[in-house]
Amino acid sequence: MLEQKGVENCVIEENPLHQELTEIAQMVGECYAVNVVIDETRRISFLNFGELEESHKEAVSFVRPFAEVPVTQKFKTVITSGAGYPLDKNYYQTVKGMVAAIDILEPGGNLFIVSECSEGLGSQEYAECQRRLIELGPEAFMNEILPKKKADIDEWETEMQLKVAKVGYIHLYSGCLCDKDIELTGVTVVESLVDAIQKSVDTFNDKRVAVIPEGPYVIPRCGAAD
Repeated sequence: MLEQKGVENCVIEENPLHQELTEIAQMVGECYAVNVVIDETRRISFLNFGELEESHKEAVSFVRPFAEVPVTQKFKTVITSGAGYPLDKNYYQTVKGMVAAIDILEPGGNLFIVSECSEGLGSQEYAECQRRLIELGPEAFMNEILPKKKADIDEWETEMQLKVAKVGYIHLYSGCLCDKDIELTGVTVVESLVDAIQKSVDTFNDKRVAVIPEGPYVIPRCGAAD
């Protein structure tokens, strides 16, 4: 389902995954929800209660102008982050920052993500998925998981990383991953972020660089309406 059209950040209408989850909730019967939006300092900025779908749409309408940022062009060099502590505690969470930036990454471009990863790769199940990715390669890994009726635990995050890898080259700057974990990231780990970015700019002969300081909390949308 994650490979289907419409399954992406900030898309509600005609999103197969959203529709599926809504149908599951409707099986319960009459459903209500409490929706909470927090700001960048974790303070509550919006709260409502009501029928499941309508209350959720209202909350989405409130947060969209803050979270979704229209951008007029794609970039060959994009810098993002794991959004800092606590979201960048491991590599599993870091992938979310990569996916958030995908819409403004020019095909064949370089995506740089900064994430501490103080707790390593993530769960054992996720590490095993990454190990399969390294051993099989991207194409064989996808061919293995697509026919499955039930996904393995945390397997979806490896699939999401491959969505980004299909567009451009992923570079990770992190000071906490051990060599064993680095091997399982499936991306290029850089020792000097400054030097790596300079090399990207020089290679493409393009000084335009997109910077997303807040990682997955900010979703840039190329061609989105103002």
